[in-house]
Amino acid sequence: MHFLSADQDLTKHSYYTATAVRSAAYPSLQGDASCDVAIVGGGLAGLSAALELAERGYSVRLLEAREVGYGASGRNGGQAIHGLACDIDEVELQLGAQDARRVFDMSIEALDLIRSRCRRYDIDCDWRDGFLGVAVNERKATSLVAGARHLADRYGYPMTIVARDKVRQWIDSPRYLAAVHDARSGHLHPLKYTLGLARAAARAGVRIHEGTTVTGLAHSPTPVLHTERGRVSARQVLLAGNVYLQGVARQLERRIMPVGTYIVASEPVGDDLARQLIPSGSAVCDNNFVLDYFRFAVDSRLLYGGRVSYSTATPMNLAQSMRKRMVETFPQLRGAEVTHAWGGFVDISMNRAPDFGRLPDAPQVYYLQGFSGHGLALTGLAGKLVAEAMNGDATRFDTFARIRHRPFPGGPLLRTPALVLGMAWYRLKDALT
Repeated sequence: MHFLSADQDLTKHSYYTATAVRSAAYPSLQGDASCDVAIVGGGLAGLSAALELAERGYSVRLLEAREVGYGASGRNGGQAIHGLACDIDEVELQLGAQDARRVFDMSIEALDLIRSRCRRYDIDCDWRDGFLGVAVNERKATSLVAGARHLADRYGYPMTIVARDKVRQWIDSPRYLAAVHDARSGHLHPLKYTLGLARAAARAGVRIHEGTTVTGLAHSPTPVLHTERGRVSARQVLLAGNVYLQGVARQLERRIMPVGTYIVASEPVGDDLARQLIPSGSAVCDNNFVLDYFRFAVDSRLLYGGRVSYSTATPMNLAQSMRKRMVETFPQLRGAEVTHAWGGFVDISMNRAPDFGRLPDAPQVYYLQGFSGHGLALTGLAGKLVAEAMNGDATRFDTFARIRHRPFPGGPLLRTPALVLGMAWYRLKDALT
């Protein structure tokens, strides 16, 4: 699959890239090397695993095709939210109530892990507490409130259910009928956080190689990663490149699909207006299947996401169409211009549950993928879990690994058209119900 051309152009217009300082550059791999663990992918999952392993005394090399934080880790909506992209009932159906509770609790641990890493490694990533889930109609309002009560009753995770007549006090928008507030979730500048983890990993002894594309993996008898300018042999390997692996492990590609997701940033609108629109300063997301999500950055710009592309083609007139959605949500911003528009690909699985495991014919090769647009917090925990597994305790990693995944139908040629048709149905369903 080759789907990176549109993605490459949009990185130039990222608000995150414009406001994060890359204080370090990491040399590309030159020649052959060996280590305890080799990691493919310089995003949050790979960096988290590298840091955890290095602090356990392992020699680690991390290979990144472009630059640290180039992919979804450095370009996402910045929302760190409880749970998974899929409904927790999907996990309970597969694993049972006890392990589903363990999975959910680990998603909360993932939130706490961000806060603790920011303190421990002195990462200034503009973290702010608070997440507001909202609903646009009566049916979705009923579902939103029922979901909040279910998490409180069955998983011990209480949230504030906002009274109907108080919703405009939490979000000053005509669109929303219901809201629930989660004080433990939050939002941050994802590229600043990713770069901070890279600095911490490098200080811990991880050898990071940017500009180093992995072209192949041989795993018998010892795993070897091939690049254009050298090879890395290792006792264990982690594949954390998601949709960017492209041929390194083809057996994994059938279980994830690249979905383009896009965000715009407004010009600064002033702290007073930002506080009026979202008084709590929380990140906001609706509960549509094809959803909108937004939050104010520290400089009072509204970062608004909501357009997706299941064909891997960038939508036409992206900034204008996204600005239209932004103004429909907040008419108070009709005079605000859009200054940045960017996007990239996330990796979705069929059931939207994360896909962790080992290659069937090479148990020393681990993989992390399928975060399905809900991975800002969970990627960090995933790196910790795989480090635990490589260090001899796979209990928590294997809980996730037991979640079953099916390949997308249609084969290499028909998978994308089939997904486009399916998502068109969900858009229609969102509009009609």
